[in-house]
Amino acid sequence: MGLTSNKVLVLAVLFAVLLFAGTVWYWPRLARRTWRAVGGRVGLLFATQLAVFASVGLATNQAFGFYASWADLLGQESTQGVVVNHGLAGSTGGPLQVVGTREVNVQGGARPQIGGQIQRVDIVGRTTHVATPAYVYLPPEYFQPQYRTRTFPAAVVLTGYPGTAEALIKGLHYPQTAHGLAKSGRMQPMILVMLRPTVAPPRDTECVDVPGGPRSETFFAKDLPDAVGAHYRVGEKPGSWGVIGDSTGGYCALKLAMHHPDSYAAGAGLSPYYKAPIDPTTGDLFHGDKNLRNRADLWWCLKHLPAPDTSLLVSSSRVGEGDYRSTLKFIQQVEARKPTRISSIILDSGGHNFNTWRREIPAALQWLSGRLSDR
Repeated sequence: MGLTSNKVLVLAVLFAVLLFAGTVWYWPRLARRTWRAVGGRVGLLFATQLAVFASVGLATNQAFGFYASWADLLGQESTQGVVVNHGLAGSTGGPLQVVGTREVNVQGGARPQIGGQIQRVDIVGRTTHVATPAYVYLPPEYFQPQYRTRTFPAAVVLTGYPGTAEALIKGLHYPQTAHGLAKSGRMQPMILVMLRPTVAPPRDTECVDVPGGPRSETFFAKDLPDAVGAHYRVGEKPGSWGVIGDSTGGYCALKLAMHHPDSYAAGAGLSPYYKAPIDPTTGDLFHGDKNLRNRADLWWCLKHLPAPDTSLLVSSSRVGEGDYRSTLKFIQQVEARKPTRISSIILDSGGHNFNTWRREIPAALQWLSGRLSDR
């Protein structure tokens, strides 16, 4: 049973309840001062607390999508991040392979012409050889006969770190939100390419081209749009693509839009930060390359690089978000750097969590839709 399985969560909760009941029932028998009685009390208390902790941890992981599997949790996915050259040899399906489909959780979702469809895909970058799974949401119009020759704008949707692509569906409800907004006429139908920025798990590469390591930025800037565009009816002009993400994904979204305006016409960062961290999850991202380190610092980019012709959106909260003051500073600095355009979503209160981002996603998707072309 997988880490995110409901059966695992139910069993953990049931085990915790049984241990709690057992502790209450057997406590009078263990009230003596013998070493066996004391050991029994300690054992029951420890086991009960451990079971409760496991239940809370499993429920939290399901709600926020921190880890996708037991191997992910235990850091055993390090060999699955990068594909060597032979990964493309003999492939007949191109850089993107559809490996499964699922319906969208909306009324009539069983019919793609009504609810659209979510496709699980495997993507291999032709130039970077980075391999990663993703989910692609196709709107209902994609399957309707009257739109069979139409192309659609596309948005790359990124999680935070560690995050899971499935959390974008189950936790943040991107497909359902996009479906509802398009159905009500508040945004144009868009293709959503949902994945996590962690293309070499468990390492957090911060969408950086790591010297001698994963070329994450090039994958997102070139390989990913090329792979999706070769398989789906996506607009071919640079204005057809946008990128949105939260936390680490928000930082990546802003950086990709600023560094690659020829690929992404707009980038939305929900609760982003503005400089790649260096910590045990990232390792050495730059290997002494000062230029690479500077490019990963959006403050440095605003000061030293030509202002890109792109649109940016940032979000924060006056109470509950640690990046509020830095976000106001970022807005101020971008405003002085034409032709770059900046917009914001500032909540009165909201923490660094899914509940806050769900409140921001509808407005962010509308904003993104208004800046993308379907041609």
